[in-house]
Amino acid sequence: MAPVDLPNIRNITISGRIGSGSTTLAKSLSEKLGWDLLEGGQLFEKIHDELHLNQSRVGSRPDHFDLEYERKIKQMLKEESYHIIQSHLAGYDAQGIDGVFKILILCEGQDGNDKTEVRIDRLMNRDGKSLEEAKDEVLEREKGHLVKFRRLYAGGDQNWVYWDKKYYDLVINTFDHNKEQTFQISLDALGIK
Repeated sequence: MAPVDLPNIRNITISGRIGSGSTTLAKSLSEKLGWDLLEGGQLFEKIHDELHLNQSRVGSRPDHFDLEYERKIKQMLKEESYHIIQSHLAGYDAQGIDGVFKILILCEGQDGNDKTEVRIDRLMNRDGKSLEEAKDEVLEREKGHLVKFRRLYAGGDQNWVYWDKKYYDLVINTFDHNKEQTFQISLDALGIK
């Protein structure tokens, strides 16, 4: 299948908190568009395995790996086309790069608060993790990400989050929408019938 051309869009980024549904959406869009999918989690797992690091302990990963990874993502977004890049920082990395459509996936209640318990439940059901494993991934791994990302990319700003809606072209709340609805909202925003 030839990749689908989209007016003024060369690449798509999909970002979201752990268990929000960003990976599910990325896979669906990749299949529909015939675009290559780069999942940040898979690439980082490979790096972690090579370094014999525990993935949930992001703080133990040398900073130069994070910085090089983000540099490669930015370069790919600038120079290549027909990619869907799913990672926590992909939308943030794409700031100021033409031709990138940035999607954020959240799981929040009407009050704007994160539905952490839903994200934990999704990991248990999707990955077969125990409650403790899922809690550790959602709570501890995410906390580790924020500590490192704030230090490396936000000058230590303790209020900075990569899921700030100002960085994105489209924000979808998967607490209010199932995966089919999320997919359709994305297709509509991209102008795909």
